Amino acid sequence: MAHRDPPGIIAPHVPADAYRRAETTGAPVVIVVHHTDPTGRPLRHYLFPIAVAGAGVVGIFATVAAFLALLDFAVHTAVAIGSAAGPLSVGGISLRLARGKH
Repeated sequence: MAHRDPPGIIAPHVPADAYRRAETTGAPVVIVVHHTDPTGRPLRHYLFPIAVAGAGVVGIFATVAAFLALLDFAVHTAVAIGSAAGPLSVGGISLRLARGKH
């Protein structure tokens, strides 16, 4: 009788001597597979919403930071113009933009 490899995917897990003995005697081979079903949802179901929420938080943070940088730039520009221009007057009402040095 020619030697044959065990059939199927589980074949490498069956000891060779047990398989050959079952093949020569005609006895059935009983394979017990211990397997438990997962009880919860896999992690990938939670990963996508967390990634989307994180991206939203980073986007909002960047928008606020850009607004504050623009506001800082505008204030510095207004201070520079106010210190260089001196008093402004419109219709008889004068407004001093910066304090005098005395």
